[in-house]
Amino acid sequence: MNTQIDGRVPVLIAGGSLVGLSASLFLGRLGVPHLLVERHSETSRHPRGRGNNLRTMELFRVAGVEPDIRAAASVLADNHGILQADTLAGVEQEWLFREIDPGGALARFSPSSWCLCSQNDLEPVLLRHAKQRGDVRFGTELTGFTPDPGGVTCTLLDRATGQTTTVRADYLVAADGPRSPVRTGLAVGQSGRGDLFHNISVTFRAKRLADVVGDRLFIACYLTNPDGAGALLPVDNREQWVFHAPWHPERGETVEDFTDTRCIAHIRAAAGVPDLEVEITGRAPWHAAERVADQYSSGRVFLVGDSAHEMPPTGAFGSNTGIQDAHNLAWKLAAVLDGWAGPALLDSYGEERRPVAVHTAARAAERSVEHKHPGFDATPGGGRQTNVLAVALGYRYPVGALAGGDPQGAVIPERFTADGEVGSRAPHLWLSPAGGGERISTLDLFEREPVLLIAAGEAAAAWRAAAEQLAARTGVPLRCHVLGDGPDADFHPEAPVAAPGERPPAGGPPSGGAP
Repeated sequence: MNTQIDGRVPVLIAGGSLVGLSASLFLGRLGVPHLLVERHSETSRHPRGRGNNLRTMELFRVAGVEPDIRAAASVLADNHGILQADTLAGVEQEWLFREIDPGGALARFSPSSWCLCSQNDLEPVLLRHAKQRGDVRFGTELTGFTPDPGGVTCTLLDRATGQTTTVRADYLVAADGPRSPVRTGLAVGQSGRGDLFHNISVTFRAKRLADVVGDRLFIACYLTNPDGAGALLPVDNREQWVFHAPWHPERGETVEDFTDTRCIAHIRAAAGVPDLEVEITGRAPWHAAERVADQYSSGRVFLVGDSAHEMPPTGAFGSNTGIQDAHNLAWKLAAVLDGWAGPALLDSYGEERRPVAVHTAARAAERSVEHKHPGFDATPGGGRQTNVLAVALGYRYPVGALAGGDPQGAVIPERFTADGEVGSRAPHLWLSPAGGGERISTLDLFEREPVLLIAAGEAAAAWRAAAEQLAARTGVPLRCHVLGDGPDADFHPEAPVAAPGERPPAGGPPSGGAP
C-alpha cells in the first residue's frame, strides 16, 4: 500500500531547542532547504543551559548571530565566577574561581569570548535567525518515521489542529532530547555511568536577595548548609533567581513533594535570611547523567545533542557539545546534498563527534566532583585530568573526515595548544583585508566551503593555480586565500595578541556557567 506524501524536504530536524535551532541556523547558512518541527508551541521559558563556551561563540560569530546573542545576554554580562558558601549571609565562603578569563589571556586564542546567556534568552535569537532561511514549525510533533535506503518517511502531527501529514526527507536529524523517541525507535543503546544525581530547578522572585548578594555577581553560588543545600543562579541580578535543590527520587521523593512551603524554607535557609520574602514562580526536574549513544547514526537518521549524549551541567559542556555536533553534521549534509562529497562523508560525523562526547561527559562528571556539586555524593577520583579550555577549544578528531591525523592521538589533550594539528580547530589570527575594510579572524574564513590558506611568496601563484585546477576537476568548491605582506596577498596577518605567558592559566577558564 502506497503512503501519500504531502511534502518533500532534503533535511527534517526533529526538535527545536538549542541544538535543533542551531542545526537549522547552520543548514540555512549553507543554503540547505530544511524543515524543523518542535512539539512545544514556543521556546523555553526556563532559564537554564546558560554557559556558551568559546568554541560555540566562534560558531555563532561565523553564522552572524553573535551580536544578537550578546545583546540578549547583556543583563548578566558582568557576572563571573562560581562561589561556594554555607549560606549567602554566612562568613564561610570561597570562590571556586573568580574570573572566566583573568587578565584577558584568551584574546590571543579566539576572536570571541565566553557568554552567559540563558536558554530562554538564547533560543528566541536562534529562532528568529533560523526562520529567515528555514521552515520552522513549533507546535508540530514527529510522531513516526520509517527509514529506507533512499530517505526517511516522517509522520507529523499539528498539535493545535490534530492534522497529520507525511513528509519525505532525504535525511532526518534527531535533536529530540535525552529521552529521544527517534533514538528509541532506532533501538540505539547507550553507554556510560547513567544517572548521577537529580535536582529540582525552582524559579522565584525575592527582591531583598540582591541586598544579601551585594557585589558578588556570580554565575552560580553553591550553598552547603544541609537545610539549604543547592545552587543559586541569578536571572536578572535584581529579583528573579533560580535555585537548584537536590532531589532524591531513589529515596521515594517526588516532584510534588517540593511544595511552595518547602521550597521557600529551603531558599531562606540557603540565603541565611529566615524572613526573606520569596515568591515561587515555577519548578522543573532535571537529571544529571553520563550517557553516550552507542552510535550516532543509522542509515539516513542522525542523532545530535542530548539525543546523542547526556552529561552533568557543571562546566556547561552539554549544550555546547550538542551545538558543535550540529555544526559538524550541517556542513557534511550540505556537501553531500550539493554533490561535491559522497555519502561516505556522513560516516565521519559519528567517528569524530562520539569520542568527543565520551571524553567530555567524563570530564563533566569529574568537574561536578571537583566543585562538590550539591546532590552529587561521588568520591573525588584523583583531581583534575584536563583543563577546561582543552575540553572547550582543544578537542581533536584523530580519525574522521581528514587524512593525516594520528589515530592514536588524544581526543582531548592535557592542555590546549593552538598548533594547527590535523583534526584540530584552525588557529585564530587577526587578518586585515588587502583592499581595506574591517579586520577578520582566520576562523571567519571557514564556513561555506573548504579553504586553503597559502603563504604569500614565490610559490603562492602555483599553489593557487593547483587549487583551482583541483576544484575544477573534482567539483569541490575549494577557496584559496593568500596571507602575507606581498602584493599577491589577500589578507595581511596582524601580530599575535600579547598575553601573559605562553598559555592560558593552568586551570583554564574553570566553568562555562554551570549548573
